[in-house]
Order: sequence, then structure tokens, then C-alpha cells
Amino acid sequence: MSYGRGVVVGALPIGKMSRDEKLHTRERSGESMNRNTALKVLNPVLGTAVLSQVVTGLLRGVLPRSAFEVLHQGGGIAVAICAALHLGLNWNWVKATYLRRRDRQ
Repeated sequence: MSYGRGVVVGALPIGKMSRDEKLHTRERSGESMNRNTALKVLNPVLGTAVLSQVVTGLLRGVLPRSAFEVLHQGGGIAVAICAALHLGLNWNWVKATYLRRRDRQ
């Protein structure tokens, strides 16, 4: 999206911003890019870990007990770690969506 001559980052037209605002916006977009890249890697890993929990749970009677314990417990630890990382990377969205202060009326 473009507003006249300015280049747009998100919804902010860079061409119509002060020098400090441009620098701050570029710094933020770099941070966001790193977070987005991390999420692009983390989300499939988290999905795979959750899927492994479902599969090992369904195959509990078929798998040998030792294999089940290794796969299911290891997968549970992987889900917990990935979920914590996912929450940490999305914490600003969680705060903005669920933890905002409501205006007292």
C-alpha cells in the first residue's frame, strides 16, 4: 500500500515521517522480521510435536512401552518448550488482545 510518494512499512508512510521516525520504524521492522522468521521455523516444529503426541497416544497399545515412553515424554517436553517460545514470541499480541486495561466508566 502506498500513500503518495512515500514508501509504506506496515501502515506508516515512510516518505512523510521525520528522520527519527523513519529510523525507529526500520529498527522495529527488523525486530519484527527476526520474530517472524523465528515463528516460521517454530510453528511447524510445534505442529509436528503436537501431532507426534496425538500419534503416540493413539498407538500406545501398539508401540513397545519403552518406545512409547521415550516418544511420548520427549514429545511432551518438546511441546512445552515450543509452546513457551511461541507464547514469548507472540507476547505483544497477547498483551494487546487479552491483557489490555479496560477504561473505567
